[in-house]
Order: sequence, then C-alpha cells, then structure tokens
Amino acid sequence: MIEELKDADILNKIGGRFKLSSLIQKRMIELMEGGRPLVENTEGMTTMEVVVEEIKQNKIALDFSTARPKEKFTL
Repeated sequence: MIEELKDADILNKIGGRFKLSSLIQKRMIELMEGGRPLVENTEGMTTMEVVVEEIKQNKIALDFSTARPKEKFTL
C-alpha cells in the first residue's frame, strides 16, 4: 500500500508529496471522527488504505477555495 503512494500518477493527480500527505491526513481525521468511506468493500482495510483508494478512484481532492489569499507586502 505504501508503494502506491510512490506512484507518480497519484502524486501528479494531487500536486506533490506535501499536498498528498495533507489530503491523507485531513481525510483520515474525517474517517476517524465518524465519516463514511466513499468507496465500497472497505472491510479489512486500514484507514490509510481506504483514503488511498478514495484518491485513486477520484472520490476526494484538495479544496483550495478555503486557502488564504496572498498578502501584498510593501516597503
């Protein structure tokens, strides 16, 4: 399962390693707090495996709409 995280396709889909780790972390927290998996047949899968499968099936993605706008600094 960790090998899937090294796949260039999944990294390119999300936008890099840091964004991928952020997405995994946020989704794992949602699942551990009671969120329902967005993929079927999760019996026997770890939370991490469920999240990776959701990413592979394009069920989840990062939401950039809540990002802070860039601030302009003047001297």
